[in-house]
Amino acid sequence: MTFEEYLIQKKISADQFQRAEPERYNEWQREFMEMHPQSFTIQKKFLLNDTRRKYLAR
Repeated sequence: MTFEEYLIQKKISADQFQRAEPERYNEWQREFMEMHPQSFTIQKKFLLNDTRRKYLAR
């Protein structure tokens, strides 16, 4: 699974997220590639919810 596929699964618009917060997007992408998706979800759970609210995929 790629980071973009993961964001789609979490209903986060990758394009909007990357344009608005490129540093955080790149940091998360790097971290995602280093761990299992479930571990990433657990580590970023509350941040994912905030990010989803900001960049909801429609």
